[in-house]
Amino acid sequence: MVNEQSYFTDTELTEARRLSQGLVRRLYGRVSHSEIGRLRSTLTESVRMGGLEPMRFGLNPVLHALRTATELCDSLSPDASMVTALLVAPVYAQGEPPEASELTAKWGEDTATLVRGLLKVNSIYAHAATVQSENFRNLLLTFAEDIRVIILMIVDRLVMMRAVNHHPDEKSVKELAHEASYLYAPLAHRLGLYHIKGQLEDMALKYSNREIFSTIARQLNETKAKRDKYIEAFIEPIRRRLKAEGLDFEIKGRTKSISSIWNKMKKQHNSVEDIFDLFAIRVVLDVPPEREKSACWLVYSIITDMYLPNPDRLKDWISIPKSNGYESLHITVYGPDERWVEVQIRTKRMDEVAEKGLAAHWKYKGIKSESNLDTWMTNIRDILETAETGPMDLIKNVKMDVYSREVFVFTPKGDLYKLPQGASLLDFAFNIHTKVGAQCVGGRVNGKNRKLNYKLASGDTVEIFTSSQQEPNRDWLNIVVTSKARNKIRAMLKEAESKNADIGKELMQRRLKNRKIDFDEATMSRTLTRMGHKNSIEFFSALGKGDIDINSAIDAYMASAEAMSPSNDGQERVSASEFTLQTAPTGENQSDGSKDSGGEDVLVIGEGIKGMSYRMARCCNPIYGDEVFGFVSAEGVIKIHRADCPNAAHMRERYPYRVVPTRWSGKMGSQFAATLRVVGKDDLGIVTNISSIINKEKNVSLRTISIDSHDGLFQGMLVVGIENTESLNSLIKKIKTVKGVKDVQRSK
Repeated sequence: MVNEQSYFTDTELTEARRLSQGLVRRLYGRVSHSEIGRLRSTLTESVRMGGLEPMRFGLNPVLHALRTATELCDSLSPDASMVTALLVAPVYAQGEPPEASELTAKWGEDTATLVRGLLKVNSIYAHAATVQSENFRNLLLTFAEDIRVIILMIVDRLVMMRAVNHHPDEKSVKELAHEASYLYAPLAHRLGLYHIKGQLEDMALKYSNREIFSTIARQLNETKAKRDKYIEAFIEPIRRRLKAEGLDFEIKGRTKSISSIWNKMKKQHNSVEDIFDLFAIRVVLDVPPEREKSACWLVYSIITDMYLPNPDRLKDWISIPKSNGYESLHITVYGPDERWVEVQIRTKRMDEVAEKGLAAHWKYKGIKSESNLDTWMTNIRDILETAETGPMDLIKNVKMDVYSREVFVFTPKGDLYKLPQGASLLDFAFNIHTKVGAQCVGGRVNGKNRKLNYKLASGDTVEIFTSSQQEPNRDWLNIVVTSKARNKIRAMLKEAESKNADIGKELMQRRLKNRKIDFDEATMSRTLTRMGHKNSIEFFSALGKGDIDINSAIDAYMASAEAMSPSNDGQERVSASEFTLQTAPTGENQSDGSKDSGGEDVLVIGEGIKGMSYRMARCCNPIYGDEVFGFVSAEGVIKIHRADCPNAAHMRERYPYRVVPTRWSGKMGSQFAATLRVVGKDDLGIVTNISSIINKEKNVSLRTISIDSHDGLFQGMLVVGIENTESLNSLIKKIKTVKGVKDVQRSK
């Protein structure tokens, strides 16, 4: 087809002309003369323009395409589109991929589909990814789109393997051998291309371990004459009996492939001579379909009458064919010279399927099964078994969508990962490593910067960008689709929330302690409700992150504490913003100094306003005579604080507009609660002596007392009812005179 002298060496040109002529003969009746002319002109023009550079191993792409197309025609029964695609794919293999419309317009939709599939499959090798992975095979099947593309790739690798024998780049040749052994030979086996599979495996062994291959080949060659003689002696009596039965048949004897012998040697730990089924006899019957089973079993009975069978080695794939449609009856018998011989019995139709079949099975000889692929292959088998026309015409409509629910993407180093369809850049980051996912800020896909939510496609090359400052957030859960990423994000969010909650709770407790306010869980629960939070973890986490102002939280806590106070019964709870100064109804002073009546005022609040509702603050317990100020609380009640109250500075700084000037009116008569802290030796009768002094004081009462003794010391907290600071100071002096008392202080 191509006759450019400058593009070929003399040897290549001779071969190219021979292959071109032979290919025209093989395509006669399948491809029109005009189509052949168009193929020739396309290849010639590409050669003339220098558009076809040497391919892998320095092979001439035109010559390689001609060899592959010839092998395809000899090994299978390809349709015209398959041959055309093989010949024109090299034209488009270099440079930018062609537009689909361009291919379709020039070569038709069917050929264009195959060309695109070949180009996409070949493109994945540019990633330098290892082919020895399940993901690589799956990506290959995904990119192929059409089952015929896989067949073309298998034949292509067979031809390439033949061409690289003794190539100087031994490392690359061994890589090709591993590729054929791991990827293409199993695919050929699964597609029923057993003859090609055997050749690929033999050459793979030859290139990867030439010493072993040569040793077995030499031993087989040395015993060939003897082996042929033995096979003929074994066959002859069988041939006579079958002729006597009037059967139309053919008997073939063959030696197992070198790779198969080597595998058995390794498995059985035997030498070549000890492999009991080193060679096999095949009986192929030519009978009508309705007589196939009975004829095969007739041959079985004849052979087992002549030679002793091994029942453990009987394989009946006639009664129950393999999942790929393979049918044959295998028996092993004890032949002359005490040697085991395998005999395969099948019909001509069965032999054709076995030698050139296209259906595959995944369960043969320990090959791992995948249910979705089994279903897909069963579909192909059904097509082949019911085909009235050529099977290639039917399977071209079978699309390679077996992995349509998955995407396969590369790292820049060529590592290949499998993800579900719809996976994002963030999913990929978590698939690599949890830490990479947690710190992911974006990435580069096929050379372009992409965001976290970018959806990946098969064949993408993905590079992840990370930052030590990045942290997961809840929006990430809407981006990822993999359970691994989702679970990791949730765990990290929960861990971060718990950590922030610990920080927030510690902050809250510390600030309350600084203000002399006890932390109470019940009050805290009421505070959460007041501030609109569902649970304490959520609240404290927000507090720890700074989303809630700590001062606002403490104000809400204090408001909740006041609302729960017994002295607040009957009070209407309003917020500080809703509070307005109102004249309280008439009442009488309370023993704790609070007032909600218009009687005799002990305090003057504001600019001489009387009749105001107020209450003494519990944080400092002011009494008559203390310097005080009023503060409008969140409940709308004026709290009276001492000027030296621990919370005074905070209230004046944060809420100056709620501070109300307050002074005593000069009128007494009510008792106020004051707390005294007494420290002394834990002597017998000391508490009794203190109580006695308090009881003797006029207008002073002991309301509560609590004592804590430790290591010979005691600390007591006394709450006394007293009228003013003068009386309190006098009482403190008297208590200090009690024997054993070391210190007395008014508690703030």
